[in-house]
Amino acid sequence: MNSEELKSNLTSGTHWLRLLFMVLFAFILYVAVIVMAAVVVLQFLFSLITGRDNRNLREFGQSLAQYIYQTLRFLTYNREDKPFPFDDWPATEESTAPPPASARKPRPRASRAKGAVTKRGTSAKAAAKTKAPKPPTAEAPPEEPTNKPPTDKPNT
Repeated sequence: MNSEELKSNLTSGTHWLRLLFMVLFAFILYVAVIVMAAVVVLQFLFSLITGRDNRNLREFGQSLAQYIYQTLRFLTYNREDKPFPFDDWPATEESTAPPPASARKPRPRASRAKGAVTKRGTSAKAAAKTKAPKPPTAEAPPEEPTNKPPTDKPNT
């Protein structure tokens, strides 16, 4: 790199303008991370109280995560386009994955087969483990037909 090229790069307005945008988006990223932390806490509380996650919070969290990703890509020179507000807000993508476990029907909490205490004070699960295994059943081989007539006399 020669001195003229260096002088051209240092006096170029595009580099300094990008630095200005990078400072702006670094501050926006800081705020976005705080908002994401609030979404995480709210989603947890909502799930704790209702037993299910909030679909709107989940979708907003997904789009905010995409925005944070776009901003990081701009700050690291992996993207030339400036993120929102200079571009559209990232849309949530429809997922083909099954819904999260919290969106499915909850399973019953306690059952006799899973840890319920029996009359003797041990759980049914532990009692099932201590039972003696059943002996394997030996199947008798099929009888082969013989041409001999049956006899009532024992062989001596």
